[in-house]
Amino acid sequence: MPLLQRVALAAGKRPSGMVDVKGEVLINGRPARAGAALKPGDSVATAPGGSAVFVVGRDAFLIREKSELLTAGSSALAGSLRLVTGKLLSVFGRGARRIATPTATIGIRGTGIYIEAEAERTYVCTCYGLVDLQASNMPEARETVSTTHHDAPRYIYAHGETPIKMIEPAPVVNHTDAELIMLEALVGRKPPFVGSGLGYKSY
Repeated sequence: MPLLQRVALAAGKRPSGMVDVKGEVLINGRPARAGAALKPGDSVATAPGGSAVFVVGRDAFLIREKSELLTAGSSALAGSLRLVTGKLLSVFGRGARRIATPTATIGIRGTGIYIEAEAERTYVCTCYGLVDLQASNMPEARETVSTTHHDAPRYIYAHGETPIKMIEPAPVVNHTDAELIMLEALVGRKPPFVGSGLGYKSY
């Protein structure tokens, strides 16, 4: 990540598609390499030990091992994504986006977000920005979360007796501010906590 961050922060051209690939990574079922093109409608999957950093339009992503992400949209904007399984850190430009997991729908409005998707539970940390959370199996279980620095992580469950039990507070885990800075730099931005006096964090 330090090398990627230095490259991204340079004042040159902004990358697109696959920026970094480690281990086995597939685009639409075929082996991916750094520099490969990626567009809305493509899928990205990682094997054990694999990971990838990629850019689609104004959005940048870090997908960890044993993950599968499906994208949809038009032109250069992946307006809709589905994290079938695994772990995804992403930063988004302006405009509405939506991420679905097995247990949740997440409406995004210019946000940095970390998600872990499992069959029975989704973990969501709104690192900064504004999101609308909704439990897939209980639409009345919903919450709008606005944060500046990892302030309100949530678990969203597949099953629960009441809406309150479907979305619950969670700890901050498995992602870092350095990763967010790197992703935002790839699309020519900085996270809002940079220069704010808030200490950088690693979880």
